[in-house]
Amino acid sequence: MPRTRRAVIRAWIGELWLHRLVFLAVVLVLLLVRLLPLNTTAGHVPGPDLLICLIFAWMVRRPEYLPAPMIAAVVLVEDLLLMRPPGLWAALVLVGAEFIRSRSALTRELSFGVEWLLVAGVMMGVFAANRLLLGLAFVEQPAFGMGLVQILWSVLAYPAVVAFSRYGLDLHKPATGEIDERGRRL
Repeated sequence: MPRTRRAVIRAWIGELWLHRLVFLAVVLVLLLVRLLPLNTTAGHVPGPDLLICLIFAWMVRRPEYLPAPMIAAVVLVEDLLLMRPPGLWAALVLVGAEFIRSRSALTRELSFGVEWLLVAGVMMGVFAANRLLLGLAFVEQPAFGMGLVQILWSVLAYPAVVAFSRYGLDLHKPATGEIDERGRRL
C-alpha cells in the first residue's frame, strides 16, 4: 500500500510537531509580509491583524498545538519587529488565547457563528485592555479610530483565516470521541 508524502512526514515528525512547525512557518510569512513596505503613503487604512486571527483560530480548533510559550514568543518577536512596547501586546494576546483554550470543550460544540462572536469579543477585549494600559502609562498611541478599524478588519478576516486553516492546513476541530496518535481522548 503506497503511502503519501504527507503520511510519511506525519509518521516521521508526528502530528503535533508538524502542525507546530507549520504554524511557525505561517507566522514567519505573515511577519515578513507585514514588514514589507507595500503601502508607503500616509493615511492608509490599517489592515487586519492576521496573527491574532491565526492564533485564535488555532486555539479554537486544536489548542494543544500551540503551547503558551510559543504564543508569547511569537507575539513578542512581532512586538519587537514592529517597535511596539515589548511584552504588553504579547501578554494580552496570551491571556486572550488562554481564555479561549479554557473553553475548548465548549467551543467544540459551538456553531461557527457563535465561535466567531466569541473570538470577536476576545479580540475587542484585548484591544480595549491594550488601549487602557497604554493610556494609563501615558504611552503615545495610534488614533483610536485606526486601532478600532484594524480590530474590525481582524474580526471580518477571521472566517478567511479559519477557512485557510481548515482547508489549506487541514486543521479541524476534534470530533467527539476522537483520539490522538497516543490513544488519548481529545
